[in-house]
Amino acid sequence: MPKAASIQELLQSGAHFGHLTRRWNPKMKEFIFMQRNGIHIIDLKKSQNYLQEALDEIQKLSRAGKIILFVGTKKQSTEIIRSEAVRAGMPYVTHRWLGGMLTNFTTVRKSISRMEEIERMKTDGTFDELTKKERLMLSREQEKLENTLGGIANMNRLPGAIFVVDIQKEHLAVSEAIKLHIPIIAMVDTNSDPDVPDYIVPCNDDSARTIRLVTSQVADAIIEGAAERETYEEEAYLEELTIDAKEDSVKETEPTTKLRSRRKKKKPSIVETLEPQDTLSGKAESNDLPTKADISNEANTEDSASKEKDK
Repeated sequence: MPKAASIQELLQSGAHFGHLTRRWNPKMKEFIFMQRNGIHIIDLKKSQNYLQEALDEIQKLSRAGKIILFVGTKKQSTEIIRSEAVRAGMPYVTHRWLGGMLTNFTTVRKSISRMEEIERMKTDGTFDELTKKERLMLSREQEKLENTLGGIANMNRLPGAIFVVDIQKEHLAVSEAIKLHIPIIAMVDTNSDPDVPDYIVPCNDDSARTIRLVTSQVADAIIEGAAERETYEEEAYLEELTIDAKEDSVKETEPTTKLRSRRKKKKPSIVETLEPQDTLSGKAESNDLPTKADISNEANTEDSASKEKDK
């Protein structure tokens, strides 16, 4: 779970400095701690709480596989936004917000395809076969597309949320996100309307140190969410393999069980049912019976005896 920066870290980055009191938005009153020398001072305790809430939501979106688009075209934010978005593996806009970048995303994708086509021409040698004027025109076209769309070249679908540094400066991006019901996570200063974004971080949106602190925490939350997603997918895959292995083992044992249950028991023969003692006694009794040879010998003895009497 990502942990929001401490109040001391926010203080050191200058997150507590708001705008001049005459430029404030009354809706930001609850986030203002005091005013000093004509400048509003932001309540950093509330800043920390709202930052934590925003980080939790960002991690949840990343864990769900959503794209989070980083938007910051302020001079002091462009390099920070670009580097942190690249670190988190997310698209970004730092040069200029092109109208319809979200609401007319299909057309924007065609422009990205054109940019990629010019790059392929340079790779496969087609670019060198063109005239000098044609090469110059294509190079200028590619440079323009790179500046405007280079950060979203790999964004193949609409983002699940956008992270904005200054909603006043990026009002076009904010309005398009609202039209498409895309959640907005934004840094809001004392001159901003806190009701516009879905998740806010009340802080100084003009300080490069504050922008770096908040943006780096947003990137960390995205990385943590992506890591949790990978772990979950690995566990789900291993669980699926285990279930498949169990099913295979059950299928292998089922036929053998059926064959065994269908086998008929062999009926024992009469001889097999006799006990060994009964068989031996049977043989003994059969030896006591007179044979044909014994009967014929007795008959011959009787005939010879009768002949001797007659003599």
